[in-house]
Amino acid sequence: MSSSIKLDQTDRKILTILQKHAKITNAQLSKDIDLSPAPTLERVKKLENTGIIESYHAKLNGQLLGFDINAFVQVKVNRFDKKSVESFLGKIGKVDEVIECHSVTGFYNFLLRVVAKDMKSFESVLSEKVSTITEVNEYNSMVIMSTPKDTKVIPV
Repeated sequence: MSSSIKLDQTDRKILTILQKHAKITNAQLSKDIDLSPAPTLERVKKLENTGIIESYHAKLNGQLLGFDINAFVQVKVNRFDKKSVESFLGKIGKVDEVIECHSVTGFYNFLLRVVAKDMKSFESVLSEKVSTITEVNEYNSMVIMSTPKDTKVIPV
């Protein structure tokens, strides 16, 4: 967030509510923040236009959709130069099972979040997709056993 963007308490309330209930109607949101609908909508539009609100998403239950494996995969690339990184990112971006890719500090260069139907499918993702990317030097996987906390809510 740019230092030129000033948020007051009402903006912070709006952001907190929208993070938890993105499908809330403007009428309900205006009641919850004790402001009439027109200025509420104007504030939400301002938060969208400044880029603070990037998008709205439906959070899906992967297990109910048959994705029993959820894992983190740390990846070290051969060279961490612009050309190699761009090439790696272009290739990893085409792997549907990779649902997150983060550039990180430390021994590994990237942290991926991978979903798969089962362990056999996960093994296939690693052996046939991730490890075949020429820029990948090594990787380390960690299957998530449980997730006691999973929130996307940023404390504003």
